[in-house]
Amino acid sequence: MATDITSPVQPTGLRDSKKQETRQAISDHATRLFIAQGFEQTTIAEIATAARVAKKTVTNYFPRKEDLVLDHQDVFIASLAHTVADRRPGESALAALRRAFADATAAADPIAGFSGPAFARMIADSPTLSACLRGLHDRREHALAQALVAAVGAPQDDITVRTAAGLLGTVHRILFQRIQELTLADRPNDEITETVAAEATRAFELLEPSLSHYAIA
Repeated sequence: MATDITSPVQPTGLRDSKKQETRQAISDHATRLFIAQGFEQTTIAEIATAARVAKKTVTNYFPRKEDLVLDHQDVFIASLAHTVADRRPGESALAALRRAFADATAAADPIAGFSGPAFARMIADSPTLSACLRGLHDRREHALAQALVAAVGAPQDDITVRTAAGLLGTVHRILFQRIQELTLADRPNDEITETVAAEATRAFELLEPSLSHYAIA
């Protein structure tokens, strides 16, 4: 069969790279518009125009408008579960999560809540995004519960697993909100890190009596 040299087939790696570039460009333009105009006030058509793509291209990459903002939601949802699944030999779920949170805080990781004042304000000012973020916290807690089920070999509806996941998830939710509060108060990241690191120690210590020996690898 003859090859059409006028329309060369792009290597898969190149196609994937161009798709990722397009996706990132759309996300960047959307974030800029959301911060400047507000989430509710910005339309998909405006984002498409700014990114120089068709409106359908935007929705192909991001089915929901919220997905343009919370671009790393899958990583966020899985974060606590992955920490438990990858905990060190002899390490409890609580100890692993404490260690991971300390590392994330030191690195000013966005997954922990470090998003910058403009982005944090955009979330806080949008009822839609605030509700979506609460849903992501709920889904992260559910994923954590599934990881604990696997870790201790308990049934899906085990009340101890659900309680442990609820306690651990709540501490992370509160600390995330605390980072957001300090960010909205225009505190620098190094000050936020110092403040939250001390507060996290106190928060996690409240769980030590009940969970220090739970789900040890």
